Amino acid sequence: MNPLIPTVFSADPSAHVWPGDDRLWIYASHDCPDTNTHDTMCSYHVFSSPDLVNWTDYGIALHLEDVSWASSHMWAIDCVLWKGLYYLVFCAIEKGTNKFRTGLATSKTPQGPFKDAGYIQGVEQGQDPALFVDDDGSPFLFWGYGKKCFGARLADDLRSAIPGTEVELSEQLKWVYEGPWVHKYRGKYYLSYPGLFEGQWPERMYYAIADVPLGPYRYMGEYIPVFPGHSGTNHGSIAEYKNRWYAFHHSAWMSGLSCCRNLMCDYLEYNPDGTIRPIVPSKEGVVAGDAKHGPSRVTLLLGAEQGAGACGRLVGTSVATERAGYSGNGYVRGFDKPYYGVKVMVQQAVTARHRLKIRYVAPDGDQANKLIVNDIQIDDPGSPDPGRYDKAVRFPMASGWTELDAGIVTLNRGDNYLRLYAGTGGIEVDYFKLEPVC
Repeated sequence: MNPLIPTVFSADPSAHVWPGDDRLWIYASHDCPDTNTHDTMCSYHVFSSPDLVNWTDYGIALHLEDVSWASSHMWAIDCVLWKGLYYLVFCAIEKGTNKFRTGLATSKTPQGPFKDAGYIQGVEQGQDPALFVDDDGSPFLFWGYGKKCFGARLADDLRSAIPGTEVELSEQLKWVYEGPWVHKYRGKYYLSYPGLFEGQWPERMYYAIADVPLGPYRYMGEYIPVFPGHSGTNHGSIAEYKNRWYAFHHSAWMSGLSCCRNLMCDYLEYNPDGTIRPIVPSKEGVVAGDAKHGPSRVTLLLGAEQGAGACGRLVGTSVATERAGYSGNGYVRGFDKPYYGVKVMVQQAVTARHRLKIRYVAPDGDQANKLIVNDIQIDDPGSPDPGRYDKAVRFPMASGWTELDAGIVTLNRGDNYLRLYAGTGGIEVDYFKLEPVC
């Protein structure tokens, strides 16, 4: 149901279905709770779902702290699977120049975390980027800035725009303001974008159609109008999943604040002539496949390797890949000395209780370690000392990857830190899973 992801403030959703994967993936920007400005946006999240009702939030996929060339404003993003790697395409203001650049970051897995790879050359003021790969494998970049929209073909390594291919599409796109997205339907190219009707806020969603990716485009009209609970901005994507089309966008339904937005999704339908039927956002929201309508259920799945970045930290430990069966980009080992461990960040829109599970191996036998969440006491009715905020966690012997139920924890509105460190050591950790407690 809408809001689509009620656990974290997010906006600008880019939706994808990757080859060989039955899930739908969303790449989104992140709004800090209680902010009154978009200047505070500094991280990205990745979500996936098999049915658009049950979701996994993989936490911070990339943070400003881990982008060496950027100083501020991590706004809209996209992602593409290209030659075996996932490329996060994002925008941020460059240090020293005050220009928006279109950044690249890479990961071997769709959820990240992603590693900064610099920015795309030949793109000036590259705000709100979106990548489109045509059926013949040709990559195109679209972006908006200053009430204008641009497109260009990219080089085969995605690192630069091919000289001479850049086009400005602004005059073809009535009311255009920012945030282009291109998808293909029945051989035609659809460019959707937020625009300002007669130059006035709030934004509405419009679209245009072309015969080739870089146009010329023919303006077709509005497909998401102004609606109750609108956030002022809107931005989104259009994707097909399990034989049905969906429009992803955002609103202020959760917070009522224009800078604390939430993801939305509504069914998208075409008329026989290929035009898009206008959408009225509904609270019922959407489902996919045989799923039934109901409130979204979001599980947090934080790879322990996020401690190497994404606002986390490794102390004495390291990321390894030798042991088979890990779930993300690696696992953490080296819990063999006092206070050696891992810390990961968890972001939340509302304070809520979660059941914490830790996937681990302990090949050398029963091991004890310590767990801290935000330096507050973990719910443990049997604890002899209710004043303590750490908890001894005993990991039974496990020669293969095993999930340990560590009990109930409370995550606060905003940024949270989960820390696991060595008591007697001897474990390796794959991920931390936080399931909602009703």
